[in-house]
Amino acid sequence: MSVVGLDVGSQSCYIAVARAGGIETIANEFSDRCTPSVISFGPKNRTIGVAAKNQQITHANNTVSSFKRFHGRAFSDPFIQKEKEGLSYDLVPMKNGGVGIKVMYMDEEHLFSVEQITAMLLTKLKETAENNLKKPVTDCVISVPSFFTDAERRSVLDAAQIVGLNCLRLMNDMTAVALNYGIYKQDLPNADEKPRVVVFVDMGHSSFQVSACAFNKGKLKVLGTAFDPFLGGKNFDEKLVEHFCAEFKAKYKLDAKSKIRALLRLHQECEKLKKLMSSNSTDLPLNIECFMNDKDVSAKMNRSQFEELCAELLQKIEVPLHSLMEQTHLKAEDVSAIEIVGGATRIPAVKERIAKFFGKDVSTTLNADEAVARGCALQCAILSPAFKVREFSVTDAVPFPISLVWNHDSEETEGVHEVFSRNHAAPFSKVLTFLRRGPFELEAFYSDPQGVPYPEAKIGRFVVQNVSAQKDGEKSKVKVKVRVNTHGIFTISTASMVEKVPTEEDDGSSVEADMECPNQKPAESSDVDANEKKVDQPPEAKKPKIKVVNVELPVEANLVWQLGRDLLNMYIETEGKMIMQDKLEKERNDAKNAVEECVYEFRDKLCGPYEKFICEQEHEKFLRLLTETEDWLYEEGEDQAKQAYIDKLEELMKMGTPVKVRFQEAEERPKVLEELGQRLQHYAKIAADFRSKDEKYSHIDESEMKKVEKSVNEVMEWMNNVMNAQAKRSLDQDPVVRTHEIRAKVKELNNVCEPVVTQPKPKIESPKLERTPNGPNLDKKEDLEGKDNFGAEVPHQNGECHPNEKGSVNMDLD
Repeated sequence: MSVVGLDVGSQSCYIAVARAGGIETIANEFSDRCTPSVISFGPKNRTIGVAAKNQQITHANNTVSSFKRFHGRAFSDPFIQKEKEGLSYDLVPMKNGGVGIKVMYMDEEHLFSVEQITAMLLTKLKETAENNLKKPVTDCVISVPSFFTDAERRSVLDAAQIVGLNCLRLMNDMTAVALNYGIYKQDLPNADEKPRVVVFVDMGHSSFQVSACAFNKGKLKVLGTAFDPFLGGKNFDEKLVEHFCAEFKAKYKLDAKSKIRALLRLHQECEKLKKLMSSNSTDLPLNIECFMNDKDVSAKMNRSQFEELCAELLQKIEVPLHSLMEQTHLKAEDVSAIEIVGGATRIPAVKERIAKFFGKDVSTTLNADEAVARGCALQCAILSPAFKVREFSVTDAVPFPISLVWNHDSEETEGVHEVFSRNHAAPFSKVLTFLRRGPFELEAFYSDPQGVPYPEAKIGRFVVQNVSAQKDGEKSKVKVKVRVNTHGIFTISTASMVEKVPTEEDDGSSVEADMECPNQKPAESSDVDANEKKVDQPPEAKKPKIKVVNVELPVEANLVWQLGRDLLNMYIETEGKMIMQDKLEKERNDAKNAVEECVYEFRDKLCGPYEKFICEQEHEKFLRLLTETEDWLYEEGEDQAKQAYIDKLEELMKMGTPVKVRFQEAEERPKVLEELGQRLQHYAKIAADFRSKDEKYSHIDESEMKKVEKSVNEVMEWMNNVMNAQAKRSLDQDPVVRTHEIRAKVKELNNVCEPVVTQPKPKIESPKLERTPNGPNLDKKEDLEGKDNFGAEVPHQNGECHPNEKGSVNMDLD
């Protein structure tokens, strides 16, 4: 089972995977861990990631980037209209009013939704993960900004569904960072102690997010979040672009904004300059060759000028920080650390502002680029049964307050209730109780539209169906379960009607109130119920004792932004076709490249190492074929079917393979023949030693050794014959014998001789001495004079030693 975390950013993406050794950020096919969020469309296929970014200037109109913020928005959205002006590609309205991206693909005009575009990027990330893990990837956790609304989150989930990814959780960027920070900490306070509060600050390419988190052993709770969705690294780039556009207009009379390619090049150079200024405070040059009208341009800037230019942006940094501290009622001294992540936090002035606000140094212990992806992979590992992870609970926060509005049965007035306040714990469920005689509607909306960076405050309309009055005509009690799920999306998960069934006994009591408590969150439920009863419910009279039955009710959801099932299926089918087309085009290009590679390899080697291995006539013929193939490749063969390239390659290899084989054989043959000769010498020497009655081989049977001698003689004769025959052949002729045949002879020789010459000598057991209770065995007729009790000779009085005494030790055993 795969465990993958995906950080899908506005500018670039990172992929983290869980392995047995921990969490690892993986690299793409260019050995780069950063994959640009760019898709380029061509006449034959799509290119995604690094290859697409390389085409951003040359194919500006058909290269799509910075599309993340278009999710869940209508084309008429003011944000979309503003962004549209600075894009190199066309945005157009879709039939459903959403944002469409118009490009030329396969030489036809295509209109793609933002969900389809993100799905294409996810296809690339999925492919990269699968190539790295060597297994299919389905389950994943995807990051989203904490300020994304329900509509935007549902749009991202649809994109994941298009590409066949099962998103276990949409995880807020800052929560992922906090998890990556906290799970490895061994010194967190115990559950009953005061938590450690850490503030996380993330300034990425397009947005600025901050969150305060409380850590205890084994758990993390998000206390609050704040953000500026329109403050990021790209705003600093734009300030530089505006500055240099004005400078070039005055200095060179060139209007960079009039040509999109020039503007894109300036954007790229300004981004590089911004990064250089983060590490250098001296004047730095900006040079662009052939910028416009074949003119070169140059300028310079230093860090202090840059900070002066961006003073307005730097002032905006403190606003979300103030907001966070107000929401969470924290003081600077309550915060134990400030962790910064995101590429734009590397700007010294940004770091200084954050440090100045809190009155303490910022910490950079986390990887600024990869922290989000790593946090997502950790969350995926926690949710996956395939990995055992240290227990660590994550409680997120609701970024925007959510309310419900409904109509009363008999009155025109509306009931309104805030079900989730700002920074309420999430995921979380609540049960609300309504008294109704028929179906009714609930409308969910954001309570504070001004604080939501989205033009539509409405979340969705939910119709609770099949509600009917009780048999006695009284209103039915309907329990509605509202939930902010693991993706941070509000939904009405279930609705049920309480049916009353009277019992025979009538003691005037009611069990109705007792039955609703178990499924409710006490504080919230009681507040809502009390509110409902005040408006809807007349004073209750004594009722007979009843039993209740809960009947599940269907809930129809009409959400502000949701792709229909048919449209989603069509997108899934379209993506599948495009993946197949990309695969076919890759195979076609690989076949074409193989022909080109073959041409260059043989042409180079025919005038070098292969020259001696082909006759002059064949040499000229082959060179002519190579030239013809090269001309064909760059003319009519530029765009041919895969089979045409395969046929061309076969034609080249038909002439080239024999030459290549002769060369390889000539290189390998002497080494293999030498190895065979050494083995023959080895076995021949053993046979000679055997004939010389060498004790080492005296245990080998005569017939066995004859087999060795016979095999050695036969192989030696064969080797001499082939060496003589090969010596008579020229290098441009096919060899008499191939190296694989010689290796086979070596193997054959070893199989016959090795078992014979390596057989072990039989063990000779030494004679045992028998001992009787009274000394030596007296049954044997031996002269015991001069022997000890065991029959061993002993030294004479004069000190002489008998032969069998040598090397022995006599011990008195009594």
